[in-house]
Amino acid sequence: MIAYLKGSLFQREEDRIILLVNQVGYEVILPAFVMETLAPKAIGDELALFIYYHHTERQPAPILIGFNSDVEKEFFQHFISVEAIGPLKAVKALNRPIGDIADAIEANDVAVLKNLKGIGARTAQKIVATLGGKVGKFALTPGDPGPKPEMAAAFVENVLDVLVAQLGHKSAEAKQMIADALERNSAIASPEALFDEIFRGNMVK
Repeated sequence: MIAYLKGSLFQREEDRIILLVNQVGYEVILPAFVMETLAPKAIGDELALFIYYHHTERQPAPILIGFNSDVEKEFFQHFISVEAIGPLKAVKALNRPIGDIADAIEANDVAVLKNLKGIGARTAQKIVATLGGKVGKFALTPGDPGPKPEMAAAFVENVLDVLVAQLGHKSAEAKQMIADALERNSAIASPEALFDEIFRGNMVK
């Protein structure tokens, strides 16, 4: 199974690219929010993608779906766990940053989810029912790829749990505290450093 590819951009279409890896061209389908991040890339530029490999008896030809980070791929796997949302439908639906979509899920904002491509009211309600309370850490993920999404996957959810369960903050308030801390200091790389920055910010207020 293919989980990660690194090579050069060989060809680009509306919803997919061909990535040249060791003289082999791999067709990789990209959600719109991922494709947008590749706009600055020119043919021949180096590119690395985390890959979701889809292959079933009904879909014998393997499909490769690409993401900028393992966090984006993880959110995608949550998203396709919703009834009636398969990988190809999810690719079309994810036309906004995953942080925005996760925010809408956690806020039970069906109106936002209905605006995703191919998602109607009934499916939007299924998304909230299935994923509500499970994607909070993705709501803290910045829209562009970089070190923050990787860091968020590692420990932000744990920090959020402590702020809410042990320190008594409301979920929305705790998320804002974490987001503010990350904005003040993008080099945070541990839960201890994140707590320090959160409490430092509260002392300044």
